Amino acid sequence: MLVAVQSPEGTKRIECKSSESINSFLRKVQSAFDVKADFTLYRERNKKVPLLSSDRKQLTHYGIQQGDTLYLSFQSNENKPVPMETGTPSKRESDVPAFPNTLEDKVDTYLFKQNGTIHRDRDPKLCQHGPKGKCVHCIPMEPYNEAYLQEQNIKHMSFHSYLRKLTGGIDKGKFAALENISCKIKDGCKEHLPWPQGICTKCQPSALTLNRQPYRHVDNVVFENPFLVERFLNYWRCTGHQRIGILYGFYEPHKDVPLGIKATVTAIYEPPQEGSRDFLRLLPDEKAGIVDQIAKDLGLARVGWIFTDLIPENLQKGTVKHIRNINSHFLSAQECIMAGHFQNKHPNPCKLSPDGYFGSKFVTVCFTGDASEHAHMEGYQVSNQCMALVKDNCLLPTLDAPELAYVRESSNEQYVPDVFFKVKDSYGNEVIQVARPLPIEYLLVDVPVSTPNEPQFTFYADASKTPFPIENRLLDGQVQDFSKLMSYLRQFNSDQFLEAMSDFHILIYLATMDLLPLMDDFGPLLEAIRNKDRELAVKWSKSERWATVEQLLDSEGSPNPDSFPSQNSHGASGATNSSSDSSLWICSYCTYLNQPHNTSCEMCSLPR
Repeated sequence: MLVAVQSPEGTKRIECKSSESINSFLRKVQSAFDVKADFTLYRERNKKVPLLSSDRKQLTHYGIQQGDTLYLSFQSNENKPVPMETGTPSKRESDVPAFPNTLEDKVDTYLFKQNGTIHRDRDPKLCQHGPKGKCVHCIPMEPYNEAYLQEQNIKHMSFHSYLRKLTGGIDKGKFAALENISCKIKDGCKEHLPWPQGICTKCQPSALTLNRQPYRHVDNVVFENPFLVERFLNYWRCTGHQRIGILYGFYEPHKDVPLGIKATVTAIYEPPQEGSRDFLRLLPDEKAGIVDQIAKDLGLARVGWIFTDLIPENLQKGTVKHIRNINSHFLSAQECIMAGHFQNKHPNPCKLSPDGYFGSKFVTVCFTGDASEHAHMEGYQVSNQCMALVKDNCLLPTLDAPELAYVRESSNEQYVPDVFFKVKDSYGNEVIQVARPLPIEYLLVDVPVSTPNEPQFTFYADASKTPFPIENRLLDGQVQDFSKLMSYLRQFNSDQFLEAMSDFHILIYLATMDLLPLMDDFGPLLEAIRNKDRELAVKWSKSERWATVEQLLDSEGSPNPDSFPSQNSHGASGATNSSSDSSLWICSYCTYLNQPHNTSCEMCSLPR
């Protein structure tokens, strides 16, 4: 049977038996509410009949039956709802119940404390009061004000404006809940056989009616400088094949949208993949964990993914086809499923959700042709409803219509809830249809993409120098190897070590190179790059591990007297000798590292 338990944090239903002991039932209540302090259950609202702890007494002793309500009272303040600030901390607090164990992003913590209201100046025609007064014509507006959003051409309100709307009013969001959608049968139901033999209303997921999401978790995507985009696009220019990249950057407040969030991209990592003109497939990436750790130490994180869909129109003019528009599609169903997969892997931490997360800030950027037949970027996210359908494996792409998706039908292996969407017929009436097939516009949320007027550079970039090759590009002249490292470093003087190392791609190569991986010693160097600390970078360049790399660079070829590897290895460190015979040498055939006295390679026996 089900018994409701009402507490200051809300009401929950506990599954139990009438013959269950009081202690067993109390343990279930403690687990359901995650209670860490002392509490008491009462039979009546007036709290005169408590349920005393006992292993012998059963629920029937207190006359508890199916559907009854019990009342929980805390003995201390440890488990009371934590008030969260929704305005200026010194003026107003909210009574929204929170889950304090969730570690939110810094931008969310900052925006939650902001007032968020939209300032309006005194109207000289309508306002009849003094300069310090306020009236209905000049009082600040809430960040979710529909008239203001339409006036500023803001299609979706920000996520924190949506939270402010939920937590506003007299009840302060007491009955608002950020619950994640589930399309799976709930586990643990013992009243029937497992699916497909049986199912009940308690464990059966609810039917889902798709609605266009009114808010978005990220309000703008900004690439720090055009150099990032051009390097990524050069692969398509060289091969004509499509490409996927992972966007690394950080989140910060977006001033153009009330309580908005901006994703700033500082680097694009290209994972192992296979691609052609009409095909892209990601391959397993053994270095993904190391790349994420390097980014974390630099103060960065994964913020999205980018892919190209470019078909040349006129090679002489450099134009591309305009294939994504209102008459075809903006994202294909397969791309929506991919976006949902990425967003489920990178959920948005949220204290107002009992699961500790709600939605995702992970963005999708498509490089395609615009109406003027020039390459440009379009940004999207998929809705939380789409994330749930993808997470529970309910959404499929169609065979020959990229603008349509298809919701699975229930089978013996999987139960799929009914999914509907609303359309207007020829008479203007709303008609509910089953999502088989489904227009993917119901799943999309637009996100603007731009580059700043004044380029910014988290990593060093100089047009006069040849950049280090990007990883996983199997092209002639663009493969990362030791010779490329040597030629890249020779472009810098001995006092430019910090600039030379301020490159995301060379850091990945040095951390994962087969000959001498440096990931275990990268801490001080990444700290120096993050803080632009030149002295700390120079100190790290004099370490023993980097001295070994300099030896390998010198043995690869004749050193450049003006480049810092030669200066450091023979001057500061003292770890090598100026004679090439006294340093280790690399076999040019098999790249094995040999001792100085060997005249032939120990691995392949070929001469030095």
